[in-house]
Amino acid sequence: MAKIWTMGEILVEIMRTKKDIPLNRVGEFLGPFPSGAPAIFIDTVAKLGHEAGIIGGVGDDDFGGVIINRLKSDGVNCEYVIRKNNASTAVAFVAYYSNGSRDFIYHVKGTPAVELHNPEIINVKADYFHIMGCSLMFDIEFGKNIVQVMEIFHSKGATITFDPNIRKELLKGQSAQIMIEHVLKKTTIFLPGKDELSIITGYEDEENGIRKLFERYRTLEIVILKKGKKGAAIYSRGGKKMNIPPYPVKEVDPTGAGDCFDAAFICGIAEGKDVFIAGKMAAIAGALNAAAFGPMEGNITREEIEKRLQTWK
Repeated sequence: MAKIWTMGEILVEIMRTKKDIPLNRVGEFLGPFPSGAPAIFIDTVAKLGHEAGIIGGVGDDDFGGVIINRLKSDGVNCEYVIRKNNASTAVAFVAYYSNGSRDFIYHVKGTPAVELHNPEIINVKADYFHIMGCSLMFDIEFGKNIVQVMEIFHSKGATITFDPNIRKELLKGQSAQIMIEHVLKKTTIFLPGKDELSIITGYEDEENGIRKLFERYRTLEIVILKKGKKGAAIYSRGGKKMNIPPYPVKEVDPTGAGDCFDAAFICGIAEGKDVFIAGKMAAIAGALNAAAFGPMEGNITREEIEKRLQTWK
């Protein structure tokens, strides 16, 4: 199996128990749930049987223990996760709405989640290194640190995969465009949503945006445009397009579905599967996660995905 690594924020989520209750109103929450987009991604990779590792940081507290215990129990290598004394683990408060939108309040800046790492001491060689755009935006210096680590992995032969995962809450007063540009110049597989495609390329039209990406970034081979409940479209260099329908489930909580989608797709590609089959694996993984409450609580296993692949017409 492939060696797949990532780097970024590791945190817990405290979630509204019901939809349509904004964060500025008194109401119930549930948690802490292990979370952070890179953590959700890499946990799914491990559950699908690949060698998986994450670079990040948590506090030496109970919240940190919740996350690390989950990652390790699912098989994630946490050798390069800092456990910092006298520091609090990062937290995100989340409200979600019937129209599919979500609001976040993050307590990440100044926590071990954005602790800087010395790239030179990370003695890892991987087949794939995955980056989440939100990780670049929490803290500019931490974002630069991720780019440095990416360069190390890339120099050792890792394929770079990138989900821009732009959060409106993180764009205020920050400009991550330079880092996004730097990452895209090394990216082979790119997994944006429709709004993110528009932000990055300047085109509202999907086809023009995709064309611009392939023209601008010569290393790109695959772009997967994620469309949530409408499925996804896979574009390959050379103009080939395949539509992936959504896998039907009853949605409970969409948090983390896109991160699980990324993980299953990259695992499928790493296994040498056809792009369309990898896309179906991704759709199933995302749907299974959306069918459970909590950011990484979906029943995602190799057996479950294979079973559903065989019965999904």
